[in-house]
Amino acid sequence: MSVKLTKGQKVSLRKEAPNLKRVLISLGWDPKRDFSSIFNFLLGSNIDIDASVICIDKNGHQESIICFYNQEYCSGAIKHYGDNITGEGDGADEQIEINLDKVPENITKLVIIVNIYEAYKRIQHFGKVKNCFVNVVDLDTGKELVKYDVDDNFEGMTGIFVANVYRYKGDWKFKAIGQGVKVEDIEKMADICNKYGMEDVD
Repeated sequence: MSVKLTKGQKVSLRKEAPNLKRVLISLGWDPKRDFSSIFNFLLGSNIDIDASVICIDKNGHQESIICFYNQEYCSGAIKHYGDNITGEGDGADEQIEINLDKVPENITKLVIIVNIYEAYKRIQHFGKVKNCFVNVVDLDTGKELVKYDVDDNFEGMTGIFVANVYRYKGDWKFKAIGQGVKVEDIEKMADICNKYGMEDVD
């Protein structure tokens, strides 16, 4: 049975799976259906949510971003499975694979985020989204290790710092963050990354 987390809680991934090497981070969401969302869908401006990973080095600096336009880390440690532009359907909408053993030693934190593509232009926000979640699965066994339902009120927010996957004394931990922000794009989220969820000391 997987560990269910709430905002601010953390768990050791290798405590749940001692031989853990590869994880699949899955994020899902559904658009809320009302008159305005149906109108936007007919006009071709459905809510396009992007999941990404911001790689943070041991000095707290952004090292790279793995996202829909940069889908693989140079060492092969991180792979983005591609962009879902509607959020329609059951289950995960976007997935990211992380090979923990291949993450370079200088990278100490992987920040999992979601943001709405062209949110300002389309006048969209996470108040129009429901059933947002993230889970972590051991790719070698298929076992779900962690699930976090990102269920705060994100009215007016265009991005969410969802969770951190970070090193601690040779271990990898997962922390539920759930911090909504108003930002224009992925790069702006990376710029303010150090303000949110960066105090993972144990």
